[in-house]
Amino acid sequence: MDEINKVIVNEAWCKGCEICVKVCPKDVFVMENFVAKVIRMEDCTACLLCEQLCPDFAIVIEAAKKEKKKASA
Repeated sequence: MDEINKVIVNEAWCKGCEICVKVCPKDVFVMENFVAKVIRMEDCTACLLCEQLCPDFAIVIEAAKKEKKKASA
């Protein structure tokens, strides 16, 4: 089974600008009490749009490590 990407939101740094919600192609985020919340972490494709566009550096994506399949001899 493949591991899922990990999406981390530093709530203390999030100012509620909603950029991550708007740019995420998989709707991983919602706003809750003016803070970004991850609701579908399993859908994250690690495109990094949210991490790169967050003006407060409040989002970090830890991409899952995929196991390489060994070629049969």
